[in-house]
Amino acid sequence: MTEPVPPRSRRKRMTGKERREQLLDIGRTLFAERGLDGTSVEEIAAAAGVSKPVVYEHFGGKEGLYAVVVDREFEKLLALVTDSLAEAIHYRGKLEKAALALLEYIEESPDGFRILVRDSHGGTGTGSYASLLSEIAGEVEYVLAQEFDRHEYDDKFAPMYAQMLVGMVALTGQWWLDVRKPKREEVAAHVVNLAWNGLSGLEPRPSLDPRRRRKELERLKKVAAKEEKAAEKVAAKEERAAAKAERAHRKRHPEELNGTQPA
Repeated sequence: MTEPVPPRSRRKRMTGKERREQLLDIGRTLFAERGLDGTSVEEIAAAAGVSKPVVYEHFGGKEGLYAVVVDREFEKLLALVTDSLAEAIHYRGKLEKAALALLEYIEESPDGFRILVRDSHGGTGTGSYASLLSEIAGEVEYVLAQEFDRHEYDDKFAPMYAQMLVGMVALTGQWWLDVRKPKREEVAAHVVNLAWNGLSGLEPRPSLDPRRRRKELERLKKVAAKEEKAAEKVAAKEERAAAKAERAHRKRHPEELNGTQPA
């Protein structure tokens, strides 16, 4: 007697919300890999295991799906950076947290970032990476204007400095998206090192940890003191050698000392 064949287990039917989220996840992956023009509705539907009408039902087409993906990533990254600016009190801390927030987003949402850095499609009406950076620069400008006023600098230059800072961090993020070395904390530390100290005051071993920075500063002070002491020793030695040479010269030519000419 043959054993009865167990009935096939039916897949749980997704709710409309679950299906929408599934399509968004699939669309994000495909758009990041191929772009909007390189992705078809057929590919999206096939990856989701549904028919094309399901995609049209939820988003009206691939352009609608793309627009929602871009808007979500746009708002996610903007919130991360603006929140990080609000968290810290000290201005160096604000810069550190903002740089780290961008790098964390890139590491955790690489597909989203790849989509953002592409120019948005003309027919989607969605924000571009440039407009995202412009909004972030606006937040940074507000912070800089306060700092400029505190130091009695001309705050009319705050917008320009905001663009400089945001551009430096953003371009570094695009580069790091592919290389992923060194670690994000180390990248952020170097970005802040350049932005905060300038080329003339770069820290040899930058860190986001204040305690490590204090230790490094103490180490540099000791090194500088040691170098200064060594320079003083060299200068004293050269001075003694010059004095000795001068004495020897006078001993050989006493007439110069007496103001007489040799016969």
